[in-house]
Amino acid sequence: MTERDGRPGDEPEPDIDDVLDDLEALEELVDRPEEREQVRETMRTARRANRPRVVGRIRDAFDLRDAGEAVVGAFLFGIPMIVEGGTQEIGEAIAHSPVAVALTGAFGFVVVLGVLHAAQFGAVEADLIAGVVPRRLVGILAISGGMAVGLMTLWRRVDWSQPEVAAAQCLVTAVVMGVGASLGDVLPE
Repeated sequence: MTERDGRPGDEPEPDIDDVLDDLEALEELVDRPEEREQVRETMRTARRANRPRVVGRIRDAFDLRDAGEAVVGAFLFGIPMIVEGGTQEIGEAIAHSPVAVALTGAFGFVVVLGVLHAAQFGAVEADLIAGVVPRRLVGILAISGGMAVGLMTLWRRVDWSQPEVAAAQCLVTAVVMGVGASLGDVLPE
């Protein structure tokens, strides 16, 4: 339809501008108003599709690659929390208040859910456990929680002789790791 059709290899790979040029040429060729409107709607869709997204759109089920991205995100966000003494202080401060612990956990859950919602994770039906529970959400929470407990214990940042305090300190770290894990999973490559 355009000049580039006759010269393969002379131009780089086609991009969205080439698609729009072809659609404009098609718009001139169609003769019925409803066909012309359909071509214009397709052009509008192509222009919207060309906008870069800050958060990627999730298209398939949570797999090993997604888990790896979540581990990297959790690790990058969690390391400062693990080595910083403020995490232990916050954990000690909230440990004996079930309300504070619950609110901290709920806050982390809502933030992770919000990040995943922005990436439209619920639209992936193959990602549901028993058709109800999103595998991606469970995976990210398990990865961040497991890494928080594992690394905090391995590096002796918690004292399990005081389980309430240790659990609260791990929860504070897991909240931040959960945000990192969800961002690591959904940010476009």
